[in-house]
Amino acid sequence: MALRVPKSSHPQLFKEGYKQYQGIDEAVLRNISACHELAETVRTSFGPNGRNKMVINHLEKLFVTSDAATIIRELEVVHPAAKLLVMASQQQEQEAGDATNFVLVFAGELLQKAEYLLRMGVSISDIIQGYEIARDKALEILETLSIETVTDPKSDTELKKAIRSVIASKQYGYEELLSDLIAQAALTVMPKNPVNFNVDSIRVVKIMGSNIFDSKVVNGMVFGREAESLVHKALKAKIGIFTCPLDITQTETKGTVLIHNAQEMLNFTKDEERRLEQIFKEIAEAGVKVVVTGSSVGELALHYLNRFDIMVVKVLSKFDLRRLCRVTGATALARLGPPMPEEMGFCDIVETVEIGGDRVTVFRQEDEKTKTATIVIRGATQNQLDDIERAIDDGVNSVRAATRDNRLVAGAGATEMELANQLSTFGETTPGMNQHSIKKYAEACEVIPRTLAENAGMDATKILSDLIRAHYKEKKIAVGVDVENTEDGMIDASQAKIFDLLVTKSWAIRYATDAALTVLRVDQIIMSKPAGGPKPPKGNSNWDED
Repeated sequence: MALRVPKSSHPQLFKEGYKQYQGIDEAVLRNISACHELAETVRTSFGPNGRNKMVINHLEKLFVTSDAATIIRELEVVHPAAKLLVMASQQQEQEAGDATNFVLVFAGELLQKAEYLLRMGVSISDIIQGYEIARDKALEILETLSIETVTDPKSDTELKKAIRSVIASKQYGYEELLSDLIAQAALTVMPKNPVNFNVDSIRVVKIMGSNIFDSKVVNGMVFGREAESLVHKALKAKIGIFTCPLDITQTETKGTVLIHNAQEMLNFTKDEERRLEQIFKEIAEAGVKVVVTGSSVGELALHYLNRFDIMVVKVLSKFDLRRLCRVTGATALARLGPPMPEEMGFCDIVETVEIGGDRVTVFRQEDEKTKTATIVIRGATQNQLDDIERAIDDGVNSVRAATRDNRLVAGAGATEMELANQLSTFGETTPGMNQHSIKKYAEACEVIPRTLAENAGMDATKILSDLIRAHYKEKKIAVGVDVENTEDGMIDASQAKIFDLLVTKSWAIRYATDAALTVLRVDQIIMSKPAGGPKPPKGNSNWDED
């Protein structure tokens, strides 16, 4: 009789509370389902006609936006597989600054096609291998699809080629206005060698009121508040930047001062005043004309600063303070006192000006290395201003990408249709089981033009068949979806000047495919018991009291 060895069951392997899913049904298809759900959430926000999402985060802050990067950042996705897609999208945001929605939608569609192949009996290893071949071929084809270039990064017209379609996908209707503003700001700070273009040189300041058409570009750094002092202008000024309050210093610990009579009390107050006066006198003697603080300004301190004709500016954002240090070459000091010569900054012009009824402070530099430009945007609501700021941020990132790789491909879904067409032909000539995966990869590319058509309220099936005919039979590689023309639904992207950056598209395809492959390679999910004790019962706030 054979010896029967009992199989080790999982409760003996792991501590109590572990959850485990394995196999295609439990692990792979569950993951695909979660990723598809995330992709569907942001798919309706894709393109010029994309819908806004209203997201309220854990701090109860309201976001109304169609920007996928903001949506997924505030949603706090917890599913481990969906998190992989979120990470790929965030990496795309860091690398190119745009096409985050493309990564999510394309990766979700690739996984949907993989689910179909799995149900048809194709093994996971064949799907992965086919997708890898298709990705490499897609990137190879993409290199040949460049139809335009940004020939001169110092030309307003050339820069707008790269910016316009990026803005149109977020703020449709305002693309011309915002493209002009971004191009103007970029040319103001563009270094002699455009490759060294720095996105931090362009700031955005939001001022409520008026409308978007009153937005403008201001040379220099703009802070949305006026100077605290009576002095409102300083030329060729040395600058001292402090992170501490400009006031009488408070001790770390509580102390007691024993005062015997009124004279002692007067002397005590006078000593404090004399000490403060001495500090600001030393600062003035050091040649400082402008003092910037990241904290409060006391009334007595303000009195002495006005007496010594020193301009005082309050900048409460530590990020802005850091950026101002970089622009002026100053070092932020944590103690109140005269700065050393190497700790002082320098600015050509510091002045308070009026923009649309609001008084703001401008720091302007003439030196090329520290040049900055600020786009002042106006609008009726805070949410609108936030959304315009996000669109401008994407536009500025596209300028940076264009200075590194100036090749452009056709937008409006034309490039994806041409990729689908050429990959499908390549799949037909590939032997073995890989051809099924390559064909499905080609079909997944069609999700971009289909989504553009659906979000524009058009018949997506008819538009897709027309596009396939134009690309396959008529060999028109630049024909894409026309979201304005609901009858014909097709447009020549090169004639309409709708371009996408080739480098942005290339990274997006890479990240989306890699994220999908990572999800497909998972065959088992093991989840430990969450840390922490039992949660307190809801409803009774005094549950722990006797």
